[in-house]
Amino acid sequence: MGLRFALAFGLLLPLCAQEARFSSGLEHFYNLEYDAAIADFRREIQRDPGSAASFNHLAMAILYREMLRSGALESELVSGTNPFLRRAKMNPSPEDQREFDEAIGRSMALSKARLSQDPKDTKALYTLGVAYGLRANYNFLVRKAWMDSLRDATAARKLHNQVTDLDPSMVDARLVQGVHDYVVGSLPWHIRLVGFLAGFRGDKQRGIETLEQVAATGDQNRVDAEVLLCAIYRRERLPQKAVPLLDSLTRRFPRNYILRFEAAQMYSDLGDGTRALEEVQKIEDLKTSGQPGYAALPPEKIYFARGTIQFWYREFDDALANLSRVASAAGRLDLNTGTYAWLRVGQIYDLKGRRPEAVEAYRHTVRLAPESDAAKLARQYISSPYRRDRAGG
Repeated sequence: MGLRFALAFGLLLPLCAQEARFSSGLEHFYNLEYDAAIADFRREIQRDPGSAASFNHLAMAILYREMLRSGALESELVSGTNPFLRRAKMNPSPEDQREFDEAIGRSMALSKARLSQDPKDTKALYTLGVAYGLRANYNFLVRKAWMDSLRDATAARKLHNQVTDLDPSMVDARLVQGVHDYVVGSLPWHIRLVGFLAGFRGDKQRGIETLEQVAATGDQNRVDAEVLLCAIYRRERLPQKAVPLLDSLTRRFPRNYILRFEAAQMYSDLGDGTRALEEVQKIEDLKTSGQPGYAALPPEKIYFARGTIQFWYREFDDALANLSRVASAAGRLDLNTGTYAWLRVGQIYDLKGRRPEAVEAYRHTVRLAPESDAAKLARQYISSPYRRDRAGG
């Protein structure tokens, strides 16, 4: 597991819910309504310009809005199987970059000012750690500064260690500790030797257990821990543990369609293709009826989810029909969806013995995103036809 893999997975969590009862802004945030969340967080800052937490909220929503636009939430936060893919339209606007940097800078300055008065101020230590965690996300996803990202994540870990040393009852501060343990425990040994990781060996199982503790007994960060555990359980091939969490999260945040898509994938991983397709049908029904959060969902997202499940369950004709509809619209979709739609189309053609059409689909994959993992696989299959017993595709 490489550095890109571990960081893309391990740092993509909100680190944010700093109140037991969610504000309107946080309700919007967890329902993927980022424009509304940003507006609410700006109003929070106007009401209380001395709140480091409010600046963290704003920075968080700006980052996650861009991730949603880019398809990174589906491919990294929840499913966690593909690297973040980048092209020009995925970059945040200069205005968003400026507002993010200013919000993080202001949060850090406010926290440090409190700590200069009281180095044991646990609230200030906590908000400073959150700011470092958010900047770690941004450094990885936007700036592609891998080592800066890991350095910031380690700084967040150290700060939240101080919080729990001072107040062991503050379970929420263990969220970063659990994530850091899991990520560092997943890194290759030569990465763990870098200086700022000195003293942190990492431990995947301990990280999971810590996150389970936050999910069970935390106050402010319970939702974040549950979301992250869903991704971890899928990575660790434990979808049966993720399904109850996803059911609970979906009831709590009914307008978050990503949770429903992930539930479909979990049922697929469990070997229940029928239930997986039923979950996709629920999403389509919600969209058709114009339910909040679903009306604007691109139909190609639904075709992609359905086609992917049908592909793995060898319903190749139906899968080809659905995935071809997605591939034909790839230019207006996020890069992750577009590239994997073309790749699957090529694989299906290979499995059906239609080699010229398969090669053309693989070439579409490469043209769409030459540096993506999908393109790397497509190049292999241009040279040698895809066979179902192959690993990696």
